[in-house]
Amino acid sequence: MILSILYISDSTEKGRGVFTSADIPANTIIEISPVIELSKEDRKTIEQTKLYYYIFEWGKKKKKGALGLGYVSMYNHNYNANCEYEMDYDENTIAIKTIKKINAGEELFINYNATPDDASPVWFDAK
Repeated sequence: MILSILYISDSTEKGRGVFTSADIPANTIIEISPVIELSKEDRKTIEQTKLYYYIFEWGKKKKKGALGLGYVSMYNHNYNANCEYEMDYDENTIAIKTIKKINAGEELFINYNATPDDASPVWFDAK
């Protein structure tokens, strides 16, 4: 499930990102998408490719990986995110929910640290 008001476009942040064509209230689930689960070994292989930037840590021990389908892997990172994500390991899905009101034309962001306001450096800022 992806809201029809979401679209992919060029981002001023990084490459392309997810945007909305209409206002979205806070606390709205905007997407629930399946993931392709990667074994610990597959994750190590994928981390040697460009897909490294699009996968999520996966599983209760965070040793596996997951590639989000739908738009899930296209949300850009922001330390002051306007959305959050929730992983469902049993259903192999990731849900995206707004945590702030988002205006039409705005880009939607998640915090790659898994907590919307966690300012800990993410892997590409720590280099």
